[in-house]
Amino acid sequence: EVQLVESGGGLVQAGGSLRLSCAASGFTFDDYAIGWFRQAPGKEREGVSCISSSDGSTYYADSVKGRFTISSDNAKNTVYLQMNSLKPEDTAVYYCAADPHFSGSWYLRYEYDYWGQGTQVTVSS
Repeated sequence: EVQLVESGGGLVQAGGSLRLSCAASGFTFDDYAIGWFRQAPGKEREGVSCISSSDGSTYYADSVKGRFTISSDNAKNTVYLQMNSLKPEDTAVYYCAADPHFSGSWYLRYEYDYWGQGTQVTVSS
């Protein structure tokens, strides 16, 4: 059974940092791309970042470039999202997702077959 479990969310002041984790199980981690998405109340779910587990290529939304860093530990089947210089507009539920047929369109939700349950990130001003 494929499972993705996010952790690390919480409440932080603007300018602070959080590190999200996505622990994956039930599939061959090296064959997948793992993406992070977020959804704020009343808004569409949007792509934040992605890492290709096979070659380590990384991708970021313009809104988080320079502030967020995605990384993976293939031995632990875990992907991390280090979020620095957080802003109130980063407040959302953050989801990780797995794409077994990565084509480069990392920001498209329908590319991903498996999703975690989400973790809440709240940034206070």
